Amino acid sequence: MQLTSQSFSDGSPIPGEFAFCIPAAEGHVALGSNRNPQLAWTGAPAGTQSFALICHDPDVPSRGDDVNQEGRSVPADLPRVDFFHWVLVDLPADANNIAAGSHSETVTANGKPGPARADGSRHGINDYTGWFAGDGQMKGDYFGYDGPCPPWNDSIRHRYVFTVFALDVPSVAVEGHFTGQQVREAIAGHILAQASITGTYSLNPSVPA
Repeated sequence: MQLTSQSFSDGSPIPGEFAFCIPAAEGHVALGSNRNPQLAWTGAPAGTQSFALICHDPDVPSRGDDVNQEGRSVPADLPRVDFFHWVLVDLPADANNIAAGSHSETVTANGKPGPARADGSRHGINDYTGWFAGDGQMKGDYFGYDGPCPPWNDSIRHRYVFTVFALDVPSVAVEGHFTGQQVREAIAGHILAQASITGTYSLNPSVPA
């Protein structure tokens, strides 16, 4: 399988159009357009019954002590963990692309609705659900795609890995408010093929994306 995007090239920076946050003219960050990028895939093997899509950032700080704190920076050697930005399952077997902006076209306070979509696919919740859990204005269930917003004081650029999985089942065995990790566990043993593309992003003026 091969996964490509017209929105960014593999290994290259993700444009701000597809980010949750962008650099601000004053202050550190401002809200971005938060559109989902275009994706297209080819080469799915015979026997594919559905597709799943996961986008995750493997570079999120494992501790938040220094995150977005004035006069401090997140050290490069801090252990990093996964943060899921997009979880989508039950794409039909004849699907081969996702149009830019078709799953997200703005930042939606309190999260976009889900999980069901008109085409029969289902969105899981992304990790902004947990990130905003203590924020009275933003808390909610964040279904679908929400783009990059790494700490503005991180010492490293972040990677965003989009992966499409061809599966031998028509529907993934997850229900309700399912997470990226739950999908990973549910599709184990059902993956016929997979393909990934990686974009990069930084909000730290001293760290190029």
